[in-house]
Amino acid sequence: MTEIGCVYGQALYDLAIGEGIAEDVLKQLNVLRQSFDQEPEFLKLLSTPSLTKQECCEILDHSFRGKLQPYLLNFLKLLTEKGYIRYFSSCCSAYRDRYNQDHGILPVEVVTAVALTSAQEKRLKDKLEKLTGKTVELNCKIDPDCLGGVRLDYDGQRLDDTVAHRLDAIRGLLKNTVL
Repeated sequence: MTEIGCVYGQALYDLAIGEGIAEDVLKQLNVLRQSFDQEPEFLKLLSTPSLTKQECCEILDHSFRGKLQPYLLNFLKLLTEKGYIRYFSSCCSAYRDRYNQDHGILPVEVVTAVALTSAQEKRLKDKLEKLTGKTVELNCKIDPDCLGGVRLDYDGQRLDDTVAHRLDAIRGLLKNTVL
């Protein structure tokens, strides 16, 4: 996350909290971020030096007026006018972090070799919520290279109980063993 993203994302969050629209803005930010990830050319267009700032704002108006919270549309225009639209993703991350912090939400990335069943996801979520005292949001990913087991990444920590990790540990022990 960039410094610019932190400053602007947190400012947007403070505004949204003050207006009582933090959850709506978060949902719309998530949709925008996914859309911009799928169509990165749109953000490049807004950064094009051959277009004036006013033309870029008109593009945003034409694309999003009536579809986004007015504060969010103005936020996009502000980023464009300042030449910071390329930091949009970082702004989203900063907003999301503040939202999660204020609402006791803990995002957890779960990596397994095969997809977890919904029952396994629920048990894992319940267990983590009990341990942390927070509402857990699981983001499950599949990585066949882990061979088996589970790896959890959350709050700057990694709990790795995958087969690949265990094999690496054994490999390290054997490498340092003197015969």
